[in-house]
Amino acid sequence: MPRRILLIDDDRLQHRLTAAHFGAFQGERFELECVGSYEEGLGRLLSGEHAACLLDYQLGERDGLQLIREAAAGGCATPIIFLTAESAERVDLAALEAGALDYLLKGEITPRLLERALRYALRLGETLAELRRLATRDALTGLLNRREFDRLLAEEVERARRLGQPLGLVLADVDHFKRINDARGHAAGDAALRCLAEKILGSVRDIDRVARFGGDEFAVILPATEAAGTLEVARRICASAAEAGFTVSAGAASLSGEECSGDVLLVAADRALYAAKGEGKNRAVAWTEPPRSGTP
Repeated sequence: MPRRILLIDDDRLQHRLTAAHFGAFQGERFELECVGSYEEGLGRLLSGEHAACLLDYQLGERDGLQLIREAAAGGCATPIIFLTAESAERVDLAALEAGALDYLLKGEITPRLLERALRYALRLGETLAELRRLATRDALTGLLNRREFDRLLAEEVERARRLGQPLGLVLADVDHFKRINDARGHAAGDAALRCLAEKILGSVRDIDRVARFGGDEFAVILPATEAAGTLEVARRICASAAEAGFTVSAGAASLSGEECSGDVLLVAADRALYAAKGEGKNRAVAWTEPPRSGTP
């Protein structure tokens, strides 16, 4: 299936010219979608359905620079090629500083130049996407890494406070992990961690965020989840790990609205995890349950 390219330009003639250029490409064939307004273009760009975007500088009362910034604020990672009729260097630099990967002067566009610019933007976009993935993902499990977990937890705490919703957090780690490494080797330990990552992902919703918190410890952020639901997720994680031939202990915590705090959630879930360890492992404990003697 041809990759889809979005053109945002309020000039209908430019739509026809660009379509003609696409028809003359010598290599890969693309599917071109044209929209003529700022609002529609922003919505289509944020849909994430396009491999790249060609964006005009002038869009009625607003301009493409503003659209790039608004799209970036909305999490858009689609490679953008800026189109301008102006040759002023300030426009070129402003486009690149705003986040465009390349720019073309409309009066100089040829099929060969446009095709080459698209190939460059797509290749660079793939490289940047891989760098973003490496910056936010754990290399062993493919889950979110600790730095990305911290960022997302802060976001979800702010959302919970703003909307007055509960926010749940589960911390889980593999029981007797050192024994697995010592008896069967580090490769077996790594396999257990990857297996647990898959089990956790299979125990949560699409909106939940799963991270490798560190070592053999994992964290799950559960938006709009009260204490009972958070504990149920922790129990599912324990049960699914046991089915795979090893056990985990899990601590669950949930706070709501104005009382929600990332630091408090982490401390509460961590205490609950230690309580689960102290009670014999292979179980889930909620932070509201008082720890037994000898546990934190």
